[in-house]
Amino acid sequence: MFEQMSEGEIMDVRSRLLPAAEAAARIVLEIPAVKLDAPTPCPGWDVRALVNHLILWNGRGESAAHRAPVTGPGEDHDFTAEPRWAERFEEQARKTAEAWQDPAAWEGKTSLTGDKEGMPAEFIAGIVFGECVLHGWDLAVATGREPGFPPEVVQAAWEQIVPMAEISRRYGAFGPEVPVPENAPLLDRVLGTAGRDPRWTP
Repeated sequence: MFEQMSEGEIMDVRSRLLPAAEAAARIVLEIPAVKLDAPTPCPGWDVRALVNHLILWNGRGESAAHRAPVTGPGEDHDFTAEPRWAERFEEQARKTAEAWQDPAAWEGKTSLTGDKEGMPAEFIAGIVFGECVLHGWDLAVATGREPGFPPEVVQAAWEQIVPMAEISRRYGAFGPEVPVPENAPLLDRVLGTAGRDPRWTP
């Protein structure tokens, strides 16, 4: 059901988690307050809703790495109503990425929801990494910014997201694949695989 990453792919994602988190944090820090109600490439989600989603599940990603119980607010919580919400996300994103640097975090199973059965830890780490890249891009284009991902992060995203695409679509995390030319920039191909139109504009 879940295609296992090779040791090399695990090392790639582990080493790229921090730069991906830093890029996503920079994008969030640059969101103007006037853009919080703007549309995003995620149908039915405005910038505020997507920011709240990213903050919530990134924090859960740290708990998953540590095998800690799920605590804190739920999906209905508005983090953007709190002081310094963007700066706090920057701090959390770094902590989450650092938690996954421990090789033990990648062993066995864990969960973002507190589910006792859990899923393979590498799959959960892939979700955390993919959210930084995909939702980082969503928020960047929704607010008129360049995502600015380092090339090595885009390469790791390609290697990690392609094998996960089918199961992610089955769970509703990705939309239908958007055809993208094979000679398109690699980020565009990542986005198309994940059900996004690289040419999307607000």
